[in-house]
Amino acid sequence: MQKLNDILSLIDSYFGGSQWFVFLLIGTGIFFTIYLKFPQFRFFRHAFRVVSGRYDSVNHVGDTTHFQALSTALSGTIGTGNIAGVALAIHLGGPSAVFWMMLTAFVGMTTKMVEVTLSHKYREIAEDGTVAGGPMYYMKNRLHMRWLAALFAIATIFSSFGTGSLPQINSISNAIFASFGIQHYITGAILAVLLALIVIGGIKRIAKVSERLVPFMSVIYVLGALSVLIFNYENIIPSLVAIFGNIFTGTAAAGGFLGATVAFAFNRGVNRGLFSNEAGQGSAPIAHAATRTEEPASEGMVALLEPFIDTLVICFFTGLTLLSSGAWSQKYDNQFQQADLMILDGTYIESDAADHAAVSDFVLKKSTLPLFTGNLSVESGKITNDNVTLIHARSFAEDVLVSEDNMPYNGTIAVQNGRAEFSSKTTISGKSLLHSAPLSSEAFKKGFLGDWGKFVIPLSLLLFAFTTSVAWSYYGDRAVTYLWGSKYVKYYHIIYVSGFFVASFTDTTIIWTLSGITIALMALPNLVGILLLHKEVKSSINEYWAKVKKMK
Repeated sequence: MQKLNDILSLIDSYFGGSQWFVFLLIGTGIFFTIYLKFPQFRFFRHAFRVVSGRYDSVNHVGDTTHFQALSTALSGTIGTGNIAGVALAIHLGGPSAVFWMMLTAFVGMTTKMVEVTLSHKYREIAEDGTVAGGPMYYMKNRLHMRWLAALFAIATIFSSFGTGSLPQINSISNAIFASFGIQHYITGAILAVLLALIVIGGIKRIAKVSERLVPFMSVIYVLGALSVLIFNYENIIPSLVAIFGNIFTGTAAAGGFLGATVAFAFNRGVNRGLFSNEAGQGSAPIAHAATRTEEPASEGMVALLEPFIDTLVICFFTGLTLLSSGAWSQKYDNQFQQADLMILDGTYIESDAADHAAVSDFVLKKSTLPLFTGNLSVESGKITNDNVTLIHARSFAEDVLVSEDNMPYNGTIAVQNGRAEFSSKTTISGKSLLHSAPLSSEAFKKGFLGDWGKFVIPLSLLLFAFTTSVAWSYYGDRAVTYLWGSKYVKYYHIIYVSGFFVASFTDTTIIWTLSGITIALMALPNLVGILLLHKEVKSSINEYWAKVKKMK
């Protein structure tokens, strides 16, 4: 598993984890924001009017209303990224990563409007009578670049697993196991059956489920976050200062947190921001293409609301909750994941300033430290080597215990270049920082609900992440329809549901690394496409807005 994660991490470093991709994503949003004269402000009020149903018509071609399309797209974006993704961004980049997520969402509002307008304009009717749309159709019908459309469709299929299926169920099963002790594969099996029953019904059933669940789950989650914020009200201002005050300086070490550089905060904030709101990725246009309207730009304006709701509201609440609770910098008892574990050659003491600084620089990739290679000797669950230091989740590991079949382990564990190699029967546990869903669970226990707060995250993830998986199954099947036709969709659904089940008991870190790669591979051709069509987008929006003004 570790070797696979290392390979995926190397690939990700050239794509989603690279600075050039981050600048392309943000740069595209900034360009369209200025080019279209800040549509986030100009069209914000009108977008809510469209969603309210004021311009709905049953006579237009399509399968869903404006509100259903928005709900379906939001169900695809409001998911693990809002809970586990924000926690991971803060874990890697510190509090200022939240700022970069918000900036990504602000400019992403324009990007989302642009990609949805173009995709809706060039949608088609599939051979089964349903509406088929998405960036691959404007690439084919307007740009006449079938190769780029095929590349995007293939990336969409992979991303349906890397974004919509695998990390979602992985986070759900981890949260439910941590809160209720239910085995991962049991959660995966039950939800896989429910997923299969919903996706068989197509976009109409998905839309009906989404329009009921999305508003409900959003309100429940925000109320849970507010309970933590009110309980820790004295930490709200310091948390805001941490978010906005360290944008250009990085975050200093705090508690078990070893610090973060500006580059880490910027890169991870933007990357997790894209994972959350998907602006520029090209996924939401597939859902919006099914809307019953003859005005592509009107649907683009509906899409403008998605990053606002998803990131500027829900992700911001998550980030503020994590920071005000203090959970982000505290160590907790947890089971160590192989991919997050690094073993240094030498003894480093956390309380020693020099050792702390050396390990901090190593974690932040400012310097290197010797990695241990050899065997760890374990007696009665305790590691007896006196010349090693365990780093887990970018923090000094404490109170380490090795077990096998729930009994203290006796024997050796092979280590190669700092990476431990042990079977699934062996577990290493102790105290360290947390990230992803487990970190969010701890934060929600710091409010009025106390320990009962830990149930907010599994419930929210169950609703958020499951609906995300449902929505992404539709995105994937539209890509399959584009490439090979409707008759192959059923085979895709079988593979999708099977992968959903398997990911429920697969290493979290590998899943997240894979998702970063698939996001970039999907976003790149879409960003290139919308930039090439910038003049047409501006013309379409201006023509629509002129019609709206005449109607007033």
